[in-house]
Amino acid sequence: QVQLVASGGGLVQAGGSLRLSCAASGRTFDHYYMAWFRQPPGKEREFVAGINPSAGSTDYLNSVKGRFTISRDNAKNTVFLQMNSLKPEDTAVYYCAARIGAGTRDWSAYLNWGQGTQVTVSS
Repeated sequence: QVQLVASGGGLVQAGGSLRLSCAASGRTFDHYYMAWFRQPPGKEREFVAGINPSAGSTDYLNSVKGRFTISRDNAKNTVFLQMNSLKPEDTAVYYCAARIGAGTRDWSAYLNWGQGTQVTVSS
Protein backbone atom coordinates (compact mmCIF):
# COMPACT_ATOMS: atom_id res chain seq x y z
CA GLN A 1 0.00 0.00 0.00
CA VAL A 2 1.07 3.55 -0.63
CA GLN A 3 -0.49 6.70 0.82
CA LEU A 4 -1.01 9.56 -1.62
CA VAL A 5 -1.50 13.28 -0.93
CA ALA A 6 -2.37 15.54 -3.83
CA SER A 7 -1.91 19.30 -3.90
CA GLY A 8 -1.60 22.25 -6.25
CA GLY A 9 -5.15 22.83 -7.41
CA GLY A 10 -6.78 26.22 -7.53
CA LEU A 11 -8.64 28.81 -9.58
CA VAL A 12 -7.05 29.99 -12.80
CA GLN A 13 -8.18 31.87 -15.89
CA ALA A 14 -8.42 30.15 -19.25
CA GLY A 15 -5.00 29.96 -20.85
CA GLY A 16 -3.25 29.80 -17.51
CA SER A 17 -1.20 27.06 -15.91
CA LEU A 18 -1.17 24.95 -12.77
CA ARG A 19 1.16 22.26 -11.48
CA LEU A 20 -0.31 19.44 -9.45
CA SER A 21 1.82 17.35 -7.12
CA CYS A 22 1.17 13.99 -5.53
CA ALA A 23 3.42 12.91 -2.69
CA ALA A 24 3.60 9.23 -1.83
CA SER A 25 4.62 7.52 1.35
CA GLY A 26 6.49 4.24 1.51
CA ARG A 27 9.70 2.86 0.10
CA THR A 28 8.37 1.21 -3.03
CA PHE A 29 7.15 4.25 -4.98
CA ASP A 30 9.34 3.29 -7.91
CA HIS A 31 7.39 0.04 -8.25
CA TYR A 32 4.11 1.82 -8.99
CA TYR A 33 2.49 2.97 -12.19
CA MET A 34 1.18 6.46 -11.39
CA ALA A 35 -1.79 8.19 -12.96
CA TRP A 36 -3.93 11.29 -12.75
CA PHE A 37 -7.68 11.10 -13.12
CA ARG A 38 -10.29 13.82 -12.99
CA GLN A 39 -13.98 14.05 -12.29
CA PRO A 40 -15.82 17.05 -13.75
CA PRO A 41 -19.03 18.17 -12.04
CA GLY A 42 -21.83 15.72 -12.74
CA LYS A 43 -19.65 13.45 -14.85
CA GLU A 44 -17.76 10.20 -14.43
CA ARG A 45 -14.14 9.96 -13.43
CA GLU A 46 -11.79 9.87 -16.42
CA PHE A 47 -8.15 9.08 -17.04
CA VAL A 48 -5.97 12.11 -17.74
CA ALA A 49 -2.35 10.88 -17.79
CA GLY A 50 -0.18 8.02 -16.65
CA ILE A 51 3.52 7.28 -16.25
CA ASN A 52 5.34 4.00 -15.77
CA PRO A 53 7.74 3.35 -12.86
CA SER A 54 10.90 4.25 -14.76
CA ALA A 55 9.28 7.34 -16.31
CA GLY A 56 10.16 5.93 -19.70
CA SER A 57 6.58 5.74 -20.91
CA THR A 58 3.63 8.08 -20.62
CA ASP A 59 0.00 8.04 -21.73
CA TYR A 60 -2.42 10.95 -22.16
CA LEU A 61 -6.08 11.60 -22.74
CA ASN A 62 -6.34 12.96 -26.28
CA SER A 63 -7.88 16.24 -25.18
CA VAL A 64 -4.88 17.10 -22.97
CA LYS A 65 -2.06 15.99 -25.27
CA GLY A 66 0.32 18.85 -25.92
CA ARG A 67 -1.02 20.83 -22.96
CA PHE A 68 -0.43 18.55 -19.95
CA THR A 69 2.79 16.80 -18.95
CA ILE A 70 3.09 14.06 -16.36
CA SER A 71 6.44 13.44 -14.70
CA ARG A 72 7.80 11.79 -11.58
CA ASP A 73 10.73 12.10 -9.22
CA ASN A 74 11.32 8.69 -7.69
CA ALA A 75 13.94 10.06 -5.31
CA LYS A 76 11.28 12.34 -3.82
CA ASN A 77 8.35 9.91 -4.13
CA THR A 78 6.39 12.48 -6.08
CA VAL A 79 4.46 12.61 -9.33
CA PHE A 80 3.55 15.86 -11.06
CA LEU A 81 1.03 17.06 -13.60
CA GLN A 82 1.99 20.27 -15.35
CA MET A 83 -1.13 21.76 -16.93
CA ASN A 84 -0.75 24.55 -19.48
CA SER A 85 -3.22 26.34 -21.73
CA LEU A 86 -6.01 25.40 -19.39
CA LYS A 87 -9.58 25.46 -20.65
CA PRO A 88 -12.89 25.75 -18.77
CA GLU A 89 -13.60 22.12 -19.69
CA ASP A 90 -10.56 21.10 -17.63
CA THR A 91 -12.49 22.11 -14.49
CA ALA A 92 -12.69 19.05 -12.25
CA VAL A 93 -11.49 17.41 -9.08
CA TYR A 94 -8.13 15.86 -9.94
CA TYR A 95 -6.98 12.64 -8.27
CA CYS A 96 -3.67 10.85 -8.31
CA ALA A 97 -3.67 7.07 -8.23
CA ALA A 98 -1.15 4.25 -8.06
CA ARG A 99 -1.09 0.61 -9.00
CA ILE A 100 1.38 -2.24 -9.22
CA GLY A 101 1.52 -3.65 -12.72
CA ALA A 102 0.90 -2.38 -16.19
CA GLY A 103 -0.65 0.97 -16.79
CA THR A 104 -4.34 1.18 -17.53
CA ARG A 105 -6.95 3.88 -18.07
CA ASP A 106 -9.51 1.91 -16.06
CA TRP A 107 -9.95 3.73 -12.74
CA SER A 108 -11.32 0.59 -11.06
CA ALA A 109 -7.90 -1.09 -11.46
CA TYR A 110 -6.28 1.37 -9.04
CA LEU A 111 -6.31 0.55 -5.33
CA ASN A 112 -4.41 3.60 -4.07
CA TRP A 113 -5.92 7.09 -4.35
CA GLY A 114 -5.12 10.57 -3.19
CA GLN A 115 -7.81 12.80 -1.71
CA GLY A 116 -8.37 14.95 -4.79
CA THR A 117 -7.60 18.57 -5.50
CA GLN A 118 -10.01 21.02 -7.14
CA VAL A 119 -9.02 22.71 -10.39
CA THR A 120 -11.33 25.48 -11.60
CA VAL A 121 -10.71 27.26 -14.90
CA SER A 122 -12.71 30.42 -15.51
CA SER A 123 -13.52 31.70 -18.99
